[in-house]
Amino acid sequence: MELRKSLGLVHIFCIASGAMISSGLFVLPGLAHARAGPAVVVSYFLAGLLAVTGLLSIAELTTAMPKAGGDYFFIARGMGSAVGTVAGLLSWFSLSFKSAFALVGMAAFAHLLFPIDPRIVGVLLCVLFVGVNMAGVKEAARLQVALVLGLFALMLLYVVLGLPEVKIQHFEPFAPGGMGAVFATTGFVFVSYGGLLKIASVAGEVKNPGRVIPLGLILSLVTVSVFYTLMVFVTSGVLGAEQLDRSLTPISDGAAAFMGTGGGIALGVGAILAFISTANAGIMAASRYLFALSQDDLLPGSMRKVGAKSRTPYVAILTTGGVVAAALFLRLDILVKAASAALILGYILSNLSVIVLRESGLQNYRPKFRTPLYPWVQIAGIVGFAFILFQMGLEAFLMSTLLISVGFAVYWFYGRARTQRESALLHLIERITARELVTGSLEAELKDIIRERDEIVLDRFDHIIEKSTAIDLDEAMPVEDFFGLVAEKMAGRLRISKPALLELLVAREAESSTVLRPGLAIPHIVIEGEKTFDILLARSQEGIVFSEDTPRVHLAFVLVGTRDERNFHLRVLSAIAQIVQSHGFDKKWMRARGEQALRDVVLLAERQRL
Repeated sequence: MELRKSLGLVHIFCIASGAMISSGLFVLPGLAHARAGPAVVVSYFLAGLLAVTGLLSIAELTTAMPKAGGDYFFIARGMGSAVGTVAGLLSWFSLSFKSAFALVGMAAFAHLLFPIDPRIVGVLLCVLFVGVNMAGVKEAARLQVALVLGLFALMLLYVVLGLPEVKIQHFEPFAPGGMGAVFATTGFVFVSYGGLLKIASVAGEVKNPGRVIPLGLILSLVTVSVFYTLMVFVTSGVLGAEQLDRSLTPISDGAAAFMGTGGGIALGVGAILAFISTANAGIMAASRYLFALSQDDLLPGSMRKVGAKSRTPYVAILTTGGVVAAALFLRLDILVKAASAALILGYILSNLSVIVLRESGLQNYRPKFRTPLYPWVQIAGIVGFAFILFQMGLEAFLMSTLLISVGFAVYWFYGRARTQRESALLHLIERITARELVTGSLEAELKDIIRERDEIVLDRFDHIIEKSTAIDLDEAMPVEDFFGLVAEKMAGRLRISKPALLELLVAREAESSTVLRPGLAIPHIVIEGEKTFDILLARSQEGIVFSEDTPRVHLAFVLVGTRDERNFHLRVLSAIAQIVQSHGFDKKWMRARGEQALRDVVLLAERQRL
């Protein structure tokens, strides 16, 4: 059963923003300030800057393949099932741990009001958010919009009232631990930007993903980065290091310093809203990774069960909720480092996937959004993420190794025997080595994804093209020989003799040339009979010579039909006219690799459906 497409731009913006604005802002600045000093502002800024490279790659990949499972789905198609399994479980761990981190923060605030074990509070909240997500994605997203809009209002109030209260002396010394500590802290706080992955994971439930996803991601990252930098700056400037370094409620403490008790309570409410939004969005997004892995038979089939009424993957949601609840009992610094390390590795793989998919020559890889300055953005991202991960220290390295090992173990002992999926990496190797390694299954899957993404309803023309004969000629050929080849290919399908069909084709060309423009010809004839219509596609690299007076033809559509199909014949001609005029059609036609690829170029060209 398919997931329901019900998310718009506001939902995407609020899911991403709400996922980023939580413990990363309301808990982490104190811990981060203890590591980097006032230069923690630079750490947050650098983390946001680095996240841009991941955002651009994720936006491109998600608009090409808007499916549940987000970066798992496109990394698996780019790098293969083994790497995809690792990436999917890394993202699932990262988002689950980030949700647990949010619940820890929320429980800490609750503990100030009620003398209850914070972990018990966290477990109860986890159960609540699992229930909300079980009800349906739109219901969860509506809650997210309300939470995030209220949160932004409180954050704006904090910045406007706090900037005049900043004390410059609180920024001296600015970087007591040196730039090494600043870079290490950049990796430590990078978990704050994990919300971008959450959008990739719910892409299969987005309306008009080609426009909504990149726009929502860009708006969200820019807005959140600005607020992060300003709020951490204000907090560092109004609280001394002695107070800030020990605080697990830094923003509330900062508000209390310049707004009084009421301000502290107001930002405490804001923090609770943030924790709720992150935990809610995290469970929503993380569960889609298990759903997607199960769809590809890399996890047990129970993970892809979808509720008949809610249309949500309820088993995956329940499993994610269980892991989030269990993670509440880990140390806070371990949660943060594990989430950040897994997130950074996911971004590295996303950047690599863009490079592999682009260089593979896959013609059905057609993102609605393309990363500018390719491949330098991806290379900068990979180098930057690797550097930050290295700066995080041995503990982060060991966690990364452990998480990667778990992913490979799941693939090796479970998924390997159950799935044989073609990847863009195989296409790239084939392109380099000129060896036959692929079957075309990935191109077929990408074609189906484009149809689903663009909501294309197949018409009769599509069905005929799918079954049509396609011929690919390497050498130049006179038109008489070409018609002889056409007659040989089409006679049996049309139940007409080869000589009779050849005679009709030659006679029609003698009446007037069917070359309509340089490089394009559409020979079309009428045959006896009823309810018969067929199309042959032909490409000639060196060109078909129709006459000495016309340029050689590289693209030919041969149309053959009975008289009762005359109206459909005219509509087909109109469709072909739109297709051959679509942007970049001739280049795609000449670059297509094989007969099925020629059909796909026609099938995926922009036109009005008949």
